[in-house]
Amino acid sequence: MIDIKENSQCCGCEACVQRCPKRSISLIEDVEGFLYPHVDKSTCIDCGLCEKVCPIINQSVERQPQSVFAAINPDLDTRLLSSSGGIFSALAYAVLDQGGVVFGVCWDKDWRLVFDYCEHVEDLARFRGSKYLQANVGDAYIKAEQFLKSGRQVLFTGTPCQIAGLKKYLRRDYDNLLSVDVICHGAPSSKVWKSYLDEQKSIIEHDRGVKYEIEAVSFRDKSDSWKNYNFALDLRSVDGRVERFVQPFVQNIFMRGFLNDIYLRPSCYSCPARLGKSGSDITLGDFWGIKALRPEINDAQGVSAVCINTTQGASWFNFLSLEHYPMSYADVCRCNFALVRSVVCPPQRAKFFALYGKEPFMSLVDDLCRIPFSLRVIKKIKNILRRIYKLIFR
Repeated sequence: MIDIKENSQCCGCEACVQRCPKRSISLIEDVEGFLYPHVDKSTCIDCGLCEKVCPIINQSVERQPQSVFAAINPDLDTRLLSSSGGIFSALAYAVLDQGGVVFGVCWDKDWRLVFDYCEHVEDLARFRGSKYLQANVGDAYIKAEQFLKSGRQVLFTGTPCQIAGLKKYLRRDYDNLLSVDVICHGAPSSKVWKSYLDEQKSIIEHDRGVKYEIEAVSFRDKSDSWKNYNFALDLRSVDGRVERFVQPFVQNIFMRGFLNDIYLRPSCYSCPARLGKSGSDITLGDFWGIKALRPEINDAQGVSAVCINTTQGASWFNFLSLEHYPMSYADVCRCNFALVRSVVCPPQRAKFFALYGKEPFMSLVDDLCRIPFSLRVIKKIKNILRRIYKLIFR
C-alpha cells in the first residue's frame, strides 16, 4: 500500500486514489496546503494497485522529442486569450470537432483549481490560460478512462506529473487519447494562493471603499505584451460595476513568491516527470528566447514552443492549420530550463512556512523575496515610458 514517509515522494497526481478498488485512500491536506494520500487499513485489501500506478515509484525513462516547433495560432482573437501562441485551443477545437472530449483545469466557485471536461466549443474558454497552482484531479482519470473505453477521442491536458499519473492509472495505451502536458516550473500551494487572494481583495476593498466579488483571474494578462505580462483580477462591485486590478508580474506578490520557489510542492524540487518522462504526446509552453532565434515571428501576442513526443502527437499537430517553424530541442531548453531540470529548494522556503499564518502574507513574501533596487527602478521607468507611448500613439 502507499505509505508516504517523505512529502517529496508524492507529486499529488491522485492516481492511487482513483485506482484503489475499495476506495480505501483519501486525500488529507497538510499544514502547507498540499494534499497527500492516506490509506484506511481496515478496508485496504493490499492489492498493490496504488503502488503500481504511482509515477514516483514507477518512473518512466527519459526521452527527447521527435521534433520541435515554434508555433502560432493564426486566429488572433484566440491567441490574445491564450497565454502564448494559442496551440492548446487549436488542438481542443480539432478534438471537439470530431465529437471528442477535452479535459483541462478551471476555477471552482472558491477560486481553487480543479479538473473538468467539456464537449462543446463554447465551454472551452475556462480551460485557457496559465494557472500557477496545483489542480485537484478529482475523478478526472476515471471519467477519461470511461470516455476512452466508449471510443470517444479524448484530449487530456495537465502538468507533467498529472499526465504521468494518468498514463500509469490507465495501464495501457489508447489510440484515441491525446495527452498534452505543459512546461512546468512547479506547483504552488492552493492554501497559500487563497491566503494571497483574500488579503489582496481585502486591501483593494479598503483602498476603494467598496465590497467586491472576484469575477475573473488572469496570471498571464497580455494587455501590455506577451513578454511583459501582468497579473489581473476582474472585480464586480455590489452595484454591478466591473473593475480591473492589474500589476506587472514582477511586482505581484504571489507571482514573486512563485518565481522564487518558496511555496512549491516538495516533489517539485525533484520532479519525477521532467525530461520527457511524463509520457505525453505533445508538450506545450512559451517559446521564451524566440526574439533572438526568429525575430520575424516575435510579437507582443505570444509564440508557443511545441515538442512533438510521439507519432500520435505528430499526426494531430500536422492536422492543424498553424504557422509553425522547425526549431531544435536545445533552442527551447535554452530559456525553458524547467523541461530538463527541477528548481532548487531555496532556504527561504522553510522560513516562509514557519511564519506562514503568523504574519500577513504579503509582507512575509515581500521580506523573503525582495526585488533588487536596480530592477525596481528599471521596471518603473519602463512602465512610465509605456504609458507615455500609449497616450501619444493610441
